[in-house]
Amino acid sequence: MIIHALTREKGRFAGLVRGGAGRRMRGVLQPGNEVDLSWRGRLSEQLGTFTVEARKAHTSNLFDAPVALAASSAALALLDIALPEREPHPALYDASLLLLTSMEKNADIWPTLFVKWELGLLAEIGYGLDLSSCAATGNVENLVYVSPKTGKAVSKSAGEPYHDRLLPLPVFLQPGPTDLLPSDAAIKSDILNGLALTGYFIEKAILEHRPNIHLAARERFLITLEKSFFRAA
Repeated sequence: MIIHALTREKGRFAGLVRGGAGRRMRGVLQPGNEVDLSWRGRLSEQLGTFTVEARKAHTSNLFDAPVALAASSAALALLDIALPEREPHPALYDASLLLLTSMEKNADIWPTLFVKWELGLLAEIGYGLDLSSCAATGNVENLVYVSPKTGKAVSKSAGEPYHDRLLPLPVFLQPGPTDLLPSDAAIKSDILNGLALTGYFIEKAILEHRPNIHLAARERFLITLEKSFFRAA
């Protein structure tokens, strides 16, 4: 079996696992699991082979949490699509482990972490958003929009005349301390707005250059999340 692994020091790395399709390795080589890897190859540019030892089975802890399981699949697919091979991204590696751990613990905060994780992914591949101040006025207060052209925040007063052409900026992404949102419905709306925001720029960053790529795992996650919000309501 050929696997793609995200490593902290070597980035996204591919290798052949002999016997990887067998029963002994089947449970180890699940997307999202944390493993110890040893790579061998005659030349550094070759595919090479992996020796794999299990470290932590994140995936099995998500089987009873379908929304989190769909989110982990979406995150792993984005890593595999967006990152060039063998380019280290240690901060993104650490953030990905943090995201998986928060999903395992079923913490209510993980959907907002997912949005912030996607913002981090965009920054790592050179498409970071600037949400620190208004692009038009320089103000740092009342930032409620994001320009789809520049990826910069826009204040309420500056963006109001163009609000139908701007993307909503969720409260949890606004700079400075933020209070709890007023209701459960508002929190869910904010999360969906955050995913719409990151999704727009992910498509712009990835799909404009690779039109044959389809972000199917992310779409499944969004559908699963929206259905869970609807059932809860």
